[in-house]
Amino acid sequence: MKFSIYKKGQGKYTRLGSAMAWMAIAVFGCITLFNKMTAIDIEAMSQSNEKILDTLVPVGVFLLIGWFVYWIVNKQSIADFMIDAEGEMKKVSWSSKQEIIVSTTIVIVVVIIMASFLGLVDLMFQMFFGSLFGK
Repeated sequence: MKFSIYKKGQGKYTRLGSAMAWMAIAVFGCITLFNKMTAIDIEAMSQSNEKILDTLVPVGVFLLIGWFVYWIVNKQSIADFMIDAEGEMKKVSWSSKQEIIVSTTIVIVVVIIMASFLGLVDLMFQMFFGSLFGK
């Protein structure tokens, strides 16, 4: 088994960001596993063995996930996809801050107007059908 990075330096930020996100999920999962295992009372084991087991299982799971993340990030097809994705993201023409502020303001105003209009229509239907059916 070789421990080299496939196409080192290419797609660095995409692969690093993906690996960090996966490992953050693994950390929270292993912490939850540790908390669940310490909550279980195993009477057959002594206290020292129980604490060792409660610690070693989440650590082992974390190491296994770490190895899997390393393998997946360096797998040829997935690494090539991430390299290409990072290359395409560099080509994107991003909007300016002013364009984003204007667009967001327009969306918020339109949502408020539509919500008010639909609320008014709903109120008119309630009044109409209430008077029609005598409620």
